[in-house]
Amino acid sequence: MEGSENDGNVTPMAKWKTEFSRKFQNFLDRSTPHTMERWLGTLAVAMIYVLRVYYVQGFYVISYGLGIYVLNLLIGFLSPKVDPELEALDGASLPTKGSDEFKPFIRRLPEFKFWYAITKAFVVAFVLTFFSMLDVPVFWPILLCYWIFLFFLTMKRQILHMIKYKYVPFDIGKQRYTNKKSASSSGTPRN
Repeated sequence: MEGSENDGNVTPMAKWKTEFSRKFQNFLDRSTPHTMERWLGTLAVAMIYVLRVYYVQGFYVISYGLGIYVLNLLIGFLSPKVDPELEALDGASLPTKGSDEFKPFIRRLPEFKFWYAITKAFVVAFVLTFFSMLDVPVFWPILLCYWIFLFFLTMKRQILHMIKYKYVPFDIGKQRYTNKKSASSSGTPRN
């Protein structure tokens, strides 16, 4: 439907924004299957941010907010889409016997969205370090201790939830089975 619009009324800025949006979406679509490369890129962005904060010796409140946001994303990544506690109230529950229906683990926050949100957060935090008005003087060890306390408290709750409802949010890949020696390889002839 591109030809139906009057191209004379479109401003150059709107045209540029549309073109940039298409190219960026194309980049995201092409990067989807390359999980390792995406996470290495995010690690590089995070290291640049850490070096920037270390270099300017400030912006600890920005870093604390970034840490809380990343922790929130991590909880979404590790949590099932349908909470078994709420599902148990509705009468449905996870399978407990071999005869029950198998329900695969589906994340509340998919890996791609998790990666994209973390990468955006580090980029935004990096940009915020260039505004001196956001460099609030704080005693950073207190913020660090409080974040570590929140991290362990939250992870303990999440791990207990995973143990209680017997789900593992990690996919190690396709399960491989070893070949057992068949009767033909033991020396008995087949007909």
